[in-house]
Amino acid sequence: MTYQPANEQAHFSAIVVDRIAHRGETGPLARLRVIWLGRRKVPGIEPGSVLRLEGMVTLRDGLPTMFNPRYEILSRQEHQ
Repeated sequence: MTYQPANEQAHFSAIVVDRIAHRGETGPLARLRVIWLGRRKVPGIEPGSVLRLEGMVTLRDGLPTMFNPRYEILSRQEHQ
């Protein structure tokens, strides 16, 4: 996840890894950059969260990217 300084345009971004589709395989993990424009934080989204995302995917800087996706938090990793 990336947090932007207060003097930059507000956006929140994260790299999502599809670990479920990758089980038992040895190649690189499928990665997707997700960016929410106009927000500095998205409540409930933190490292270890399991998400369902829906939106259009575009290629930005060589990485599949989704802007302002609809999302559902399926589970969160509990902090101890």
